[in-house]
Amino acid sequence: MNSWRKSGSPMIWLTSGAVSISLIAVIGLLILIAWRGLVYFWPSTIYQFDVVNPKGQVETVIGEVYEIDSIPAQRLRENGHNIPSEVTEVESKLVKTGNREFVELDFRWLLGPTITKQQALPNLAVFERNKNGNFYGFINSVTVDGKKQTGEMATLVTTLDDALARVEVLQEQADELQSSEINSINYKLEKIRLKQRRFEIDNELTPERLADLDAQRKTLNDKYLVHEAKLFKFRNEMTRDFVTVKDMRGELVDINLSYLLSFNLPNQMGVITKFGHWLVNIGSFVMDDPREANTEGGVFPAIFGTIFMVMLMAVIVTPFGVVAAIYLHEYAKKNVFTKFIRIAVINLAGVPSVVYGVFGLGFFVYILGGSIDELFYPESSPSPVFGSPGVMWSALTLAILTLPVVIVSTEEGLSRIPISLRQGSLALGATKAETLWKVIIPMASPAIMTGLILAVARAAGEVAPLMLVGVVKMAPTLPVDGNFPFFHLDRKFMHLGFHIYDVGFQSPNVEAARPLVFASSFLLVTVIVGLNMAAIRIRNLLREKYRSLEH
Repeated sequence: MNSWRKSGSPMIWLTSGAVSISLIAVIGLLILIAWRGLVYFWPSTIYQFDVVNPKGQVETVIGEVYEIDSIPAQRLRENGHNIPSEVTEVESKLVKTGNREFVELDFRWLLGPTITKQQALPNLAVFERNKNGNFYGFINSVTVDGKKQTGEMATLVTTLDDALARVEVLQEQADELQSSEINSINYKLEKIRLKQRRFEIDNELTPERLADLDAQRKTLNDKYLVHEAKLFKFRNEMTRDFVTVKDMRGELVDINLSYLLSFNLPNQMGVITKFGHWLVNIGSFVMDDPREANTEGGVFPAIFGTIFMVMLMAVIVTPFGVVAAIYLHEYAKKNVFTKFIRIAVINLAGVPSVVYGVFGLGFFVYILGGSIDELFYPESSPSPVFGSPGVMWSALTLAILTLPVVIVSTEEGLSRIPISLRQGSLALGATKAETLWKVIIPMASPAIMTGLILAVARAAGEVAPLMLVGVVKMAPTLPVDGNFPFFHLDRKFMHLGFHIYDVGFQSPNVEAARPLVFASSFLLVTVIVGLNMAAIRIRNLLREKYRSLEH
């Protein structure tokens, strides 16, 4: 027994067991997040319930079952429900009923004893709208260009599909017109206003310059009126058709197709059809903009903002971290001052991230950004340009936060390079700078990439500092667009981490937001893994490329 303990086998088993448990926990967590998030996009069966309300009347409820729970019967009896004494537990179903404009809540709990009938009728339809959430009911008729069409369900579905496809084309044309031509004109008009304001501040606004600016403004306004008329024409054509739906109250409701994003009859779908619809829903979640206070729609602005901010942070932190590591390892003398710097770098890694956010807000935003506005953008006053939180300050803040990781990793890589390689390079006539640039840095590049991988993983998941220096709930525009200079680093942005926090804790509709929390979390993990896999691939290529220098 003593020999077995002295051999080190117990520690090997303990280490392998701890690693195995950690892997199982991580994989289990990812599976849980993926399951709870991705199942949200699967087309659910729509039921029609006949329910006895507290007044003893039978009412109809249409919706999809979100959750099934068991409630102790004694608790229900204490709340006034008439539950037989022999019953110990009562099944309760959480049903998403939608139709927000006609019901108080779009989620409601139905107790099993109050349900007299539950049926999945094949003609039940779910309509996804761009506001007020889903609408459930039966298709009664479709009105196209003033002509009302009724008849067989298959005919109505085909007619509605064609009409909705026409509306989608018009919507795409309107969105393209608004995001390109109209947005460009507004951007140019704002630039002209700022240019005139700058001339006024500098006392250089001559009558000739004012006439030139007015001429440019008039030309742009004329173009704007033309595009505006075209936009109104698209929107009027979109509102031409509508579908009439019979809801759970038995009332006929007209839904304009301009408010519809899609519709389907899930009770008529097979497994293959549902799988295809599931893939389409996931694609829409990834590529669309959020709606309804982030409780519906997609997360594309958050994905774009997360990746853009992380890439900008990587561009900033890598050169500073590498230069600092090279100085500390190759040039700095081994004295008390150098030891103090190393201790400070190590301690920086332990500072709470929110402290970095406070520092970024105070130094980058208010001091540095405010100074930039005073020097270069006085015409924008009192509206700040760089003197307010934005994506550049967020990247700089996270660059400082992850700087110790890059420095330590790069120093470790530099320390593993044999001294003989440095001496051989110098002996062959190379200068120290040439040795550093052509021998040392290429051989240390895998370690540099390791530090960058750790920095990206840390930065992509941070939320607390970003809440102070740039992230917002809803960003009207992306940091990148077609207007010069194309990259607008002063703009605020959306972030997947903050999106998860906002949806999970600030949402007005908790039940609707819960699946989106899991879906967004899984997407954030996927983004981080994707960025890390790309960096690992680059690191492996660099390692193979410079392996020959070691021999």
